[in-house]
Amino acid sequence: MDDTTAEDADEIETESETGAGAEAKAEADVEREANGIIARYAETNAERRLTFEAGRDGSTAVVAQNRDGYAMLTVRQTAEGDELERYYGFDMALDHAAELLGTNPHDLPVPDEAADMGM
Repeated sequence: MDDTTAEDADEIETESETGAGAEAKAEADVEREANGIIARYAETNAERRLTFEAGRDGSTAVVAQNRDGYAMLTVRQTAEGDELERYYGFDMALDHAAELLGTNPHDLPVPDEAADMGM
């Protein structure tokens, strides 16, 4: 018989969410799909990250901002890739991301949680 109380279970759950698996869990916090493009918004320990993946060819583009939320946005080809460009405005970063995917910026599905990115 298990003697774990509800309070103990909450503590165990909290520990597992902040442990080594927390970074991996953050990789798919919010997902939205439209126009053949999947958008994934996640917050890691270091940054807020909006990743776009084009379903037709698997190409990706990432818009990232540090967790403090005051820095410029960076655009990368992949989550761990080299920075391609920095932008103050979210619209300009989305333009660049759309260009990398070969699509129109208006076709990018942006989750509500990412809508406030930028300065």
